[in-house]
Parts: sequence; structure tokens; C-alpha cells
Amino acid sequence: MLFLLPAILLVLVFRIFPLFWGFGISLTSATSTDPGQFIGAGNYLRALDDPNFRSAMANAVVVLLSVPIFVTIPMLLAILIHQGVPGRTFFRSVYFFPAILSSVIIGSIFSVVLSFNGNLNALLGIAGISGVDWLGHSATALPVTLAIQCWSTFGMGVLIFLAGLSTVSKEMVEAACLDGAKMWQIWWHVIIPELRPIIEFSTVITTIGLLTSMFGLIYVLTGGGPGTATTVPEYLIWAA
Repeated sequence: MLFLLPAILLVLVFRIFPLFWGFGISLTSATSTDPGQFIGAGNYLRALDDPNFRSAMANAVVVLLSVPIFVTIPMLLAILIHQGVPGRTFFRSVYFFPAILSSVIIGSIFSVVLSFNGNLNALLGIAGISGVDWLGHSATALPVTLAIQCWSTFGMGVLIFLAGLSTVSKEMVEAACLDGAKMWQIWWHVIIPELRPIIEFSTVITTIGLLTSMFGLIYVLTGGGPGTATTVPEYLIWAA
């Protein structure tokens, strides 16, 4: 208990106490200069009437629905690397490289590439395809932002799944091979069940990351626009 006490105190002081304190403030009319009065659920009812809040929550639902994609892509890439494809050390390094870049740098790069007069539309023009305002159209802004977020973060997921694959029992895989199981059957019935704790862990940290770490990318790429097409709750909190 003595060894756990410092960690428990840190969680209580910097996590639990601010959480309850913030909830208490949300039940008042307090501002930065006025302690305000108790108004109950008034702030929450007012938020529900705010179209910007409803749009941000709808976008949050879309973000959450993309979590399986964010988990599946690193898992499939890790499986390919684990199978011993040529150049796997190179690919492992390349996949992880975006994870060391800041969201501001990534956003700045893609804001140039995906602008209406950017590199991507230039390539499409060479192929005879009309350009698209990827970040300026409400139908494409959020999916493109999520795709960029996936590209910039999947490297860490690949490393996590590679670590998980290294713990899979070789004896179970060999037994399945001796029983005549095909490769896809081995993956589906042996390896993926063994990876269940890794999949659950990756799903949790991916969900947390998507809900709390897209601010920088959205700020640089779209500023929450067009309109509120890419406004998520964390960005709306800052904008408000």
C-alpha cells in the first residue's frame, strides 16, 4: 500500500478531484470571473438546444464508428509483417515514422496536399479526373481527417500487435498445422483468440485517442469546418 500510495494520490489529485470539481461547476452559472449560482441541469439543457453541440456529438458518433477500422488496419499490417514478408524491418520503421511527427506538422503537410489546387488534385487532373475540395466540402472533410488521423497513428498499433503476436503459443499453431488446418483457420481459430487482450487494449486506447487527441489536426486542417462538419466535442470546448 505504501508503494501504491504515491500513484493513488496522483490519480486522486489530478484525475478524480478535477472530474468531480468540474461536474460541480457545470451545475452552476459560474464564469471565469463570477462564481455563479446553482442552476442544476440548466447548462446541459442549453447545450442540447445548441446546434453546434448536436453537430459535434453527431461527429463524435462517426468518429467512434471508425474505431474498428483504426484497430483492424494495424492488426492486418502486423500480421503481414509477422509472416516474414521481405523487407519487414524496413516496413516496420516506415509504418512507425508518422507516429513521431506532431499533429501540427502532419496537418500542415496534408493541408497543402489536399487543397483544391494541391498535389492530389493535380495528379487526378493528369488522370482526367475532376479535382475535389477535400477539406472544404462537408461530405469529405471528416472522412479525410479521420483517414489522416489513422495514417498518423497506426504505426503504434502495429508495434502493439507485433508484440502480441510474439506471445502466441507456437505449440498451438504447430498442433493446428498437424491437424490439417489452413492458414486462415489458424489465424481465425488460434491466433486471433490469443490476441483478444491486445485487441481489447488497442480498442480502448484508440477510442480514447480519437476522442481526445484530434484537436491539433482539426485545428490546422479545417478549423472545425466547413461549418461544423469536423467539429468534435474537444474542439467545441476550446472554440466555446
